[in-house]
Amino acid sequence: MKLYHSPNSPYVRKVMVVLHETGQLPEVELIPSSLGPFDSGLPLHDKNPLGKIPALERPDGPTLFDSRVICAWLDDRAGGRLYPSGPGRWEVLTLEALADGILDAALLITYEGRLRREEIRSPEWCDAQWVRIKRACAALESRWMSHLSGPLTMGQIAVGCALGYLDFRHDARGWREGCPDLAAWFATFESRPSMIETRPPPA
Repeated sequence: MKLYHSPNSPYVRKVMVVLHETGQLPEVELIPSSLGPFDSGLPLHDKNPLGKIPALERPDGPTLFDSRVICAWLDDRAGGRLYPSGPGRWEVLTLEALADGILDAALLITYEGRLRREEIRSPEWCDAQWVRIKRACAALESRWMSHLSGPLTMGQIAVGCALGYLDFRHDARGWREGCPDLAAWFATFESRPSMIETRPPPA
């Protein structure tokens, strides 16, 4: 298998954590593919027409893309431990979607600050995205701590990668404020070997 990969991508990090946790990393070749929103993604067009990473090339089927699809496929291949069966599956999928929503908003802030010309940047736009992130963190604090503290699931991995990205790119905004339980959980979760091994390089 080949994973089109960038160490700075939080969506790629989700896949890498799953590879570590399920013991499948030795079976995957990492293909460097650092892409931004203005890149054409030409090397990836025949793998993922959207030109985005992560994308997982398989020897026995079409290339998979979108981190949620890849993570679910890898977990199924490893025996289905991270996405439980039964009603609990929907909680895991919802938690993963909430974490990915945090990432979506955080990336919009990143792109606004790093890629748009200074004279057309919108602080109000960035603040609006941060409101969404803080609302999501508050929901994690009030609704999801029992799940986060349970056996490892894909929801936990997704939240861990999302919070890690907030530290990586937006630490000064202080997501931990008002979320002491979530902050304590993350302090423990980010010490997992899979999280340590997949930390992005210094910004």
